[in-house]
Amino acid sequence: MGPNQTNHERSVGDRKNGIPFIGAGPGNPGLLTVTGRQLLENADLVVYAGSLVNSDILSAYCSSAEQVSSASKELDEIISVLATAYNNGKSVVRLHSGDPAIYGAIVEQIDELEKRDIPTYIVPGVTAAFAGSAALQTQLTLPEVANHVVITRPHGETLEEKQDRISEFVGMNDTTTCVYLGTHAIEDIMDRLIADGHDPQTPVAVIYRASWPEEDVITGTVTTIAEEVNAAGYNRSAVMLIGKAVTKANYARSSLYSDWQHKQNTDEVGSNGDRDE
Repeated sequence: MGPNQTNHERSVGDRKNGIPFIGAGPGNPGLLTVTGRQLLENADLVVYAGSLVNSDILSAYCSSAEQVSSASKELDEIISVLATAYNNGKSVVRLHSGDPAIYGAIVEQIDELEKRDIPTYIVPGVTAAFAGSAALQTQLTLPEVANHVVITRPHGETLEEKQDRISEFVGMNDTTTCVYLGTHAIEDIMDRLIADGHDPQTPVAVIYRASWPEEDVITGTVTTIAEEVNAAGYNRSAVMLIGKAVTKANYARSSLYSDWQHKQNTDEVGSNGDRDE
């Protein structure tokens, strides 16, 4: 049994032995989890993901800790810094942006630390798509509008063109497609959607630095959004949401509040008066 497997003795969100990989959230320090904040406040060393992590988080929660940016470091260097500090008895935190499960490149780090018998665990964070949805005051899923959510990215240095399935996802129609790491290619993405026969009036929103002080929301359509985003000068640090949920148009009311659901909930009230949620 590897060292990471023993961490299943506790639940996700609990503080455990080892090096935590923490999702810093989209940017606003208030969107860091309680567990994440506690771990940062008690850290001796924080290795963080460069400018992707808001410096306000570092100054607010771990100003007394040694802080090391991983932006210019190779994998072996990062592992060496983490392992050396941990083996010297220091409280070590690895801080990623957003949620480390989404394009976080954490498994390779965890595997390398496991080879050194150093336990690790993951503390989730708020990912950019969820922050973007909040900025739009909408839901990524809406009855009779969007039943599915896809998180994807366009082809580039780490993804071959044949693996780029943005057009396929948009073509599902009842899906909200969340595009990460793609603002620099927004014109190409929209041109391909039009070439593939998608409705040029499909709603699109680009949320720049969601939850940061400079947060900006640009809404438009497949036809108009690229010009608007390019005019604003945004070519990174933004998430793109494509689909009808962006505008909240023509959604159906949830059955959660229907007479039928109310009756179901009433029927589930126990004899002691407690409702079975």
